[in-house]
Amino acid sequence: MSTYDKIAWLPLCGGLTGLGLVLSYFAYRRRGLGSGLRWAAWSLLPIAAYLTGSIEMFWKMGVAIGDFAKGFAFSPRVWSGIALAGLAVVLFVVSGPLRRRGVGRDQDRQAAESGSGATRALSQDPAGRGQLATRPAATGPAPSPAKAPAKGRKARNADDDDLGDVADILRRHGIT
Repeated sequence: MSTYDKIAWLPLCGGLTGLGLVLSYFAYRRRGLGSGLRWAAWSLLPIAAYLTGSIEMFWKMGVAIGDFAKGFAFSPRVWSGIALAGLAVVLFVVSGPLRRRGVGRDQDRQAAESGSGATRALSQDPAGRGQLATRPAATGPAPSPAKAPAKGRKARNADDDDLGDVADILRRHGIT
């Protein structure tokens, strides 16, 4: 006979439901209808679990979790698996920033060794895969600096430019 069969479940669940209903009445008197109904709903769950047979299911789940924890805590094989899983997580976390920064790709060394002519470099496509690409060496003059803004407009920052456009529109409509 198992431990589950030794427990008188009907009186236990009925007692919990009765106690909960008494407490729900007091909650109704003190805090109102909403609180009383919530307590009543929670109070009906023990007897509903008994009548549907789900108490035995919860009992078996508890026993299984306990057996798993007992075997888990005292097994060196399991703890070595946990250590390896932790190491894998640490490696994943560390590799993310290194991959974004491009550490260990030897791009600068390859560009310096190839010298003149076509320069080989490791280019990145949007999917993150490195592909070997060639690009012509820079032989022409350096690009000229940006042109000065046209006459009549003041030189502004990018943030001020948006506000200036709005101010111009408002001025045209007579709103100042």
